[in-house]
Amino acid sequence: MNRATRASALAATTVLATTGALLTCTSAAGAATATVTCKSPVFKRQFYANTTFSGTPKKTDCDSKIDQNWGTGAPAAGLPSNYFGVRWTVTRDFGSGGPFSIPVATRDGLRVYLDGTRKVDIWKNVSTTQTKTVNITIPAGKHTLRFDFVNWTGYANVKADYLPRTSATVDTVKPLVPTGTTLTYDSSHQAKFGWTANKEMDLAGYRVYRRLAGTSYGSKPLATTTSTSYTDTTLPKNGAVYYYEVRAYDKAGNVSAGTADKSVTTVDVTAPAAPQGVEDAWKPDYSEKASLSWYGNTEADLAGYHVYRSTSLPVALTAANRRNGDTPRTSSWYEEPLPLTGDTYYYVVTAVDTHGNESAASAIAELYTRDETGPVDTAYGATAVEDERGVTLTWEKSAATSEDFVGYTVIRYDKPRGESGRTPVQVAKGIQGTSFTESAPPPGATYYYTVVAVDDAGNGGTPSVEMPVAVAGNSTPPPPVTGLTATAKENGVSLSWDASDDPGFDHYRVLRGTLVDGEWVYKPFIDGWTLKPQEVTETRYLDRTVADGEHVRYSVVAVDQYGNQIAPDTGAPVADVTELDLRPDADAGPAVGDNPLGHLNADQTGYIHWWLGSDTGANGSKVTSFTVYRWNRSTHVFDKVDVQTRGDSTSWSYVDTTMPKGTTTYYRVTATLADGTETAARETAIASVD
Repeated sequence: MNRATRASALAATTVLATTGALLTCTSAAGAATATVTCKSPVFKRQFYANTTFSGTPKKTDCDSKIDQNWGTGAPAAGLPSNYFGVRWTVTRDFGSGGPFSIPVATRDGLRVYLDGTRKVDIWKNVSTTQTKTVNITIPAGKHTLRFDFVNWTGYANVKADYLPRTSATVDTVKPLVPTGTTLTYDSSHQAKFGWTANKEMDLAGYRVYRRLAGTSYGSKPLATTTSTSYTDTTLPKNGAVYYYEVRAYDKAGNVSAGTADKSVTTVDVTAPAAPQGVEDAWKPDYSEKASLSWYGNTEADLAGYHVYRSTSLPVALTAANRRNGDTPRTSSWYEEPLPLTGDTYYYVVTAVDTHGNESAASAIAELYTRDETGPVDTAYGATAVEDERGVTLTWEKSAATSEDFVGYTVIRYDKPRGESGRTPVQVAKGIQGTSFTESAPPPGATYYYTVVAVDDAGNGGTPSVEMPVAVAGNSTPPPPVTGLTATAKENGVSLSWDASDDPGFDHYRVLRGTLVDGEWVYKPFIDGWTLKPQEVTETRYLDRTVADGEHVRYSVVAVDQYGNQIAPDTGAPVADVTELDLRPDADAGPAVGDNPLGHLNADQTGYIHWWLGSDTGANGSKVTSFTVYRWNRSTHVFDKVDVQTRGDSTSWSYVDTTMPKGTTTYYRVTATLADGTETAARETAIASVD
């Protein structure tokens, strides 16, 4: 409201802000008022110096509402305090129109006109404020309301308005259908629906409806808003067509008809559901074929299915793992033979729609296979030649390799490939390098060699070329070893020599010689497991013989792969040595017959074992216990280290855990008889390790 009072100074220019517009009103006392435009629904107000509203208004401005109390003063500069008139006029669009009330309070007169037709008439000079409410019906569309107020004498005040009646029992007029609808679909797959604001003064808001093409709008709106736009963030992304309409509703609950349909075609980014039932193809045993089936999807835009296979989890949905190519399968089953590689194969299935959307992977079908597939590794460029070392094969590894490759196997055949009845001999396996030498194939024949890569399941890959070799063999023994030395030690004799450089060398044989009737007789050291001569591969050897002062002679000969060797009498080196003499200097006691122990032996671990040759001593008294003694070199006496009762055993033993290392230790065992007599001793010695 722009209030003018008697005390107001003459204003040359008044600037009013009304509903977003700047209104410039220019007026001067006693002069014609310049043209004034007031934006609806702001009133245009005119001041007259008479009560007949005749002549040119003294002042014109804009007023937001009618609510004035001028008292006994003039309403504006240049106007009288009595006998003046003020007129308010507004033209606006009432939309669908409807029932309105016009409440007024005035002193003195007030008349209200609708499109020039008088609706309120309070027109007399009074000393008190008069009030009245008049109900009218305003038709749809644009109409003009005019309020004419006059003051004859005395106090002047006026208050008036026009208000929609919103009771549902009174207002039965529906709002007009909204106009100016627009619909856009953005890159975020949201629809923005907009419309022009309705003109009804009793408008409560708008209801937005959405329907799928081929269906009807439901009774429940998608959204209710007081705005003139709505962004649908719940629009499905399925490629379907959806329609929108908006309806206006007022405070009495009246709802307009819907606007004309606006449609949008959505982008389909909604993938089908993952297929069900694929996991039922799992089997607990080995499979040679994958047989998958699943329940068919029901999506209307389903194009088919993709099948994926992998040997690791999770199954990556990549083109490399896809088994059906780029074209989706239309059937809900799939079969294919399985590679028999020993791997576990994992299958999943996805559903694909006509817009290319692919579902998540199904549950997993897990299938096991036996490994019947050889490695991809191959020995390329294989060759074989014979020399003094034997038959040596060389080859090149292939660039491709299998994870389960364990090495190369070398096979020797007695007949060429393709000839029946040939016999294979596996001469090597698990070779990681690219060469192998068979040191002693039987001479005098032609053999056919091949190299095959093998995996951890024993499957062979592609064999190499076949390599024939006429094996002549070797009859020449290696030359004598050099640098042989023999050194007496407390726990035996230590030998050392220079390494043989003979190409066909296989091992050394160590011989120990003793004088028999004036002649040196040599015997090889025997392997305790094979009972054959020991095959020594190092260039040192310790003969752990007891240090009892014996004079002996040693020889070492090199042996090639065919067993060729020289002997001491044909050029093999020899080395003489006298053992240290660490024997006890105490008497061992009476003769063997005076001791009931039948046998006594020992080994290098300190283990001493014996049993009885007789149940009684020489005096006929029964054996009741045994005593073990150990020679003490520093005190020159035998120390007692163990006593054992006879009990019910038939043999007895003692382990010396404190035996001195790296020397020869002598032990004696006696029997104690029931009469308290201790028999003569049996003696043994141990040459212990360092």
